[in-house]
Amino acid sequence: MAQSRILVVDDEPEVLSLMRRGLAYAGYSVDAVETGEEALNVALTHHPDAVILDLMLPGIDGLEVCRRLRAGDATLPIMMLTARGRVPDRVAGLDAGADDYLVKPFALDELLARVRALLRRTTVAETSTLRFTDLVLDSATRRVERNGRLVDLTPKEFDLLDYLMRHANQVLSRELIFTRVWGSEFLGDSNLIDVHVMRLREKLEAQGEQRLIHTIRGVGYSLREA
Repeated sequence: MAQSRILVVDDEPEVLSLMRRGLAYAGYSVDAVETGEEALNVALTHHPDAVILDLMLPGIDGLEVCRRLRAGDATLPIMMLTARGRVPDRVAGLDAGADDYLVKPFALDELLARVRALLRRTTVAETSTLRFTDLVLDSATRRVERNGRLVDLTPKEFDLLDYLMRHANQVLSRELIFTRVWGSEFLGDSNLIDVHVMRLREKLEAQGEQRLIHTIRGVGYSLREA
């Protein structure tokens, strides 16, 4: 199973380093940045599973980053992290779209427990049945149908299609797909993705159906209508 990816945003280098090392040791893939602008760029390209976001940031502050992240993804787990512990500050963070709020200084064990809780909520909330045009995927039964016919997939082909469908109409880099589906760092010369995409296309288009998995030259793949 692929690692959960956590985006950590804090302009204090010592705090950022502590969280990055603690989360990595706990088994998460971590992106760590110091500004709101970097956070928005990384979230757009790496699609994190959860965000730990400091309130006080240079440039675009944490509240605005939270609002923009929430506007782009209503289900993304976001935890605000700040030295401000007053009730009005906590309310402002929650109203901006945060799911949780942790006040500095904090214990690393509590941070990790809160991250686990956020990810559990997201997993429970995710629907088991995905639909895109005439394609239906049921993650509970691991069954795939195209225009009413059963499509027989290998376990990894199913995982790849599941990931593409959960990010339909997004352009996903080969590096990101490899990390999220195969659960390890991309080596740069692996053709695993290309082979699995080719086989998926053959099975999904076996009766002349339109192509749904498109190659984005120089970047990766995208599940979208022609």
